[in-house]
Amino acid sequence: MTSTDERVPALVAGIRAGKRAAVSQAITLVESSKPEHRAEARDLLTELSGLEQDAPAVRVGISGVPGVGKSTFIEALGSRLTADGHRVGVLAVDPSSIRTGGSVLGDKTRMARLSVDPDAFIRPSPAAGTLGGVARATVQAMSVLEAASYDVVLVETVGVGQSEVTVAGMVDTFLFLTLARTGDQLQGIKKGLLEIADVIAVNKADGDREQEARAAARELAGALRLVRAPGEWAPPVVTCSGLYDVGVDDLWQRVLEHREHLGRDGLAAKRSRQQLDFTWALVRDELDQRLRHSPGVKAIREQVRDEVLAGELPATVAADRILAAYDERR
Repeated sequence: MTSTDERVPALVAGIRAGKRAAVSQAITLVESSKPEHRAEARDLLTELSGLEQDAPAVRVGISGVPGVGKSTFIEALGSRLTADGHRVGVLAVDPSSIRTGGSVLGDKTRMARLSVDPDAFIRPSPAAGTLGGVARATVQAMSVLEAASYDVVLVETVGVGQSEVTVAGMVDTFLFLTLARTGDQLQGIKKGLLEIADVIAVNKADGDREQEARAAARELAGALRLVRAPGEWAPPVVTCSGLYDVGVDDLWQRVLEHREHLGRDGLAAKRSRQQLDFTWALVRDELDQRLRHSPGVKAIREQVRDEVLAGELPATVAADRILAAYDERR
């Protein structure tokens, strides 16, 4: 069995060699909330950050309304990219698993063709309990994939509120998938989504639904003109069919055009801002972990819980009592 001191160098060597088992083990390590694993993960990521890369990987966040066909679309896009010589990593963020602690996406079963592609790597990941956990686990998993020479990383989110903003803050381009027949497009899609999307696609534009999809795309394009300031990047609105692999190439070209719009300096500045935001996300996540594992907090947790549930203790007072317990036992 590999010792703790030997594990990080072994993982680094395996990742550099592109071994899938090493990549999988490394992502499991960076997702772990155990203190000893978090220390190992920091050592691992420090080693990986020193590896030279020819060019930064293309990071794309993908979200969409329920039933939009994200997995089908990602499989079509990923298969095209691997056929063109790219190595594609897919990270599926699942904030809905907060209650159970596990991932419920089952993307490997929904992406059967891509999951067996030797140039693709699919990882369904739970949200690690909080959106802070999303940021920590996903950003670090991206670093592992990029160190293993995956030059395109697709981050899928199930699309539940704040998780979309979180994912948009860790990628270069945020792609939003929607459908025709979802009601008034201005009502069915939150204004905030239109503000963070860099590319929008109306999926399932095939057969009898093609004309409806094109009409929906025109309506969304009009909506975007109301929420974007003059001179900003104008997100293109296109139609596609992931099931029939129609318009997927065109959509990818729009992603690359957005990347070209950012330029080398703009991309570097965006990633630098993301690193600063990630720094504070790590701080908040670490403080949350320390609070949860504090002996002082553990000693009063049940009492505070019972008093709050019984209506005997206001939330503000309960919070002060927990923080005081944490400060006393640090």
